[in-house]
Amino acid sequence: MTAVSLLLPASASAQARHVAMTLVAESDRPAPGGTVALAIHAVPDAGWHGYWLNPGDAGVATRATWTLPAGVTASALDYPAPGRLVIAGLMNHVYERPWTMLTTLSVPKGMAAGSALPIRVKLDYLVCTEAICVPESQELATRLTIGDGAVDGARRAQFDAWRRALPRPLGSKATWQVDAGRFRLAVPYPVEAPLGKAWFYPARGGAIDYPAPQTVTRDGERLVIETKAAATPQSGALSGVLTLGDGTALSLDAQPGTVPPPASATALDWGVALAAFGGALLGGLLLNVMPCVFPILSLKALGLARSGESEHHARIEALAYTAGVVLVCLALGGTLLALRAGGASAGWAFQLQDPRVVGVLLLLVAAIALNLAGLFELPTPRFAGRGGASGAFMTGALAAFVATPCTGPFMGAALGAALVLPAAAALLVFAGLGLGIALPFLLIGFVPALRRRLPKPGAWMVRLRHILSVPMFATALALAWVLGRQAGVDGMTLALAAMLLAGLGLWWTGRRQAQGARASWAPALVALLVAGAGVATIRPQAARAAVAALPGAEPFSEQRLAALRAQGRPVFAYFTADWCLTCKVNEKAAIETQAVADAFARHKVTVLVGDWTDGDPALGRFIAQHNRAGVPLYLWYAAAAPAPRVLPQVLTPATLTALR
Repeated sequence: MTAVSLLLPASASAQARHVAMTLVAESDRPAPGGTVALAIHAVPDAGWHGYWLNPGDAGVATRATWTLPAGVTASALDYPAPGRLVIAGLMNHVYERPWTMLTTLSVPKGMAAGSALPIRVKLDYLVCTEAICVPESQELATRLTIGDGAVDGARRAQFDAWRRALPRPLGSKATWQVDAGRFRLAVPYPVEAPLGKAWFYPARGGAIDYPAPQTVTRDGERLVIETKAAATPQSGALSGVLTLGDGTALSLDAQPGTVPPPASATALDWGVALAAFGGALLGGLLLNVMPCVFPILSLKALGLARSGESEHHARIEALAYTAGVVLVCLALGGTLLALRAGGASAGWAFQLQDPRVVGVLLLLVAAIALNLAGLFELPTPRFAGRGGASGAFMTGALAAFVATPCTGPFMGAALGAALVLPAAAALLVFAGLGLGIALPFLLIGFVPALRRRLPKPGAWMVRLRHILSVPMFATALALAWVLGRQAGVDGMTLALAAMLLAGLGLWWTGRRQAQGARASWAPALVALLVAGAGVATIRPQAARAAVAALPGAEPFSEQRLAALRAQGRPVFAYFTADWCLTCKVNEKAAIETQAVADAFARHKVTVLVGDWTDGDPALGRFIAQHNRAGVPLYLWYAAAAPAPRVLPQVLTPATLTALR
């Protein structure tokens, strides 16, 4: 029983109301024998709030009294997750912003088309500020007509938005216990799924002391929520809503039972961290063969051999290069963790979801390609060749930055694990990624035998340098394509114009360098500043639907996936982004092949495509639930399997045609 119990007088309807309520039907022409959703949309005045199903320490839930035609019934109201408001030490479960309650009308069979369905509901509720409370009453009405059940597109979109605000069923049974005055609730929850700051709202009183702090602990494949129990705990089944840090709400049902206190997860976390560190190390090592990293590494290694530096200087450069790589990976990882702590659903390579960052990277890669082609020379410190510790540090930082669009074998699971580990352990994983990228050059610097095996300096190094400009030009071309997908033709054209301007400035600088002119870098500096300012004006184009070359592929949504799973259909869901090189290689080499299309058609496999190019937060949360920090992610839902199978991050046609 709540601490405040009020009679709601009928005369309240004549008073000034502080909540505007509207009754809306999803279809104005429900079919006989079918159902139709009704929404009660409530908008409180500024400074006022309404109450959830369980109002907490004070308040009254909304009471709906329906007047319906014979045979028509209405289900109980479904509420969105509430917020918390503490006043004078009392915890209230409230809505301080607009909220929508949903119900379902069941229409009996045999009703003739064209028959009228007058619907009326009387709503008694309490609305409050932090100082006063006012009982109010409203009568809402609408008139429906028996028809074909058709739903207008705009009305369906409106109701879909309201449904998304409702808690989603957890799907697994929870257990609760009161022990020595402490309430503990055990909730099945995947160890790799994101959590954030969670809070449990019981649907009835007699379970917890509402204002008491709640402690949420991961304990393997479950969450344990612990708080002070109610003064006079009740028994029996308990339902409620668990809200997560990203705004997701889960409805759950719990049976009384035994809930042991959570075991210490410290050792497990560090064990997972060390495994993730190893995966990140291997993943970073493989990134060195990517076309945007390999030329930088090759020239730096050959430059070290050509310089003839002492053992001491070789080690200094190797350590400086490693420091540049690791610090950039730590900076990107730390920024990613901070964004996620703030509620964002960012993943690895989050910065490439902004076309302005892609534009800056395009200018940088194009400048490196032109340098390798011999258009101009970089002054000390150089990105390749001699340059001492400062040049090596900048080379490492550059290599790490241009490697971020890629997620290869070992990296996906490792970075996904980092997102559920404590901050210190997570940063260890990101440092492992940087160490993996830096490892080849680190070994060259510290192992003289490896340096001796490098080819002797000669004219061939100039030719090799020109050859290595080709993959850098290809990387620039790929970045221009990504920019076109993100910002449209206009954005890509602006970036290409900026790249042309930068190239002209660098060419002019190269001419002045050949002539031995003073301040030879002035033209390039001016051109790069103007080009950078132009790139900064690029904005994303309007959101677009995912497009896939595989016949019959559909854009991914959790609603569509749930519908297909309910039908028992096999589903192949893959998540990609235009800036993800690994994704594009897999799509062209495996997914979009005729053999795969034929196999999927034979077995009636539905393909769902999640395009994460623009950082869709809904996709980000779904990806994170599968222990991944970014794309690619490939999921196979067999027809009768209870959970998806996560496929390797490097695919072949045989991998997909063998799925059953």
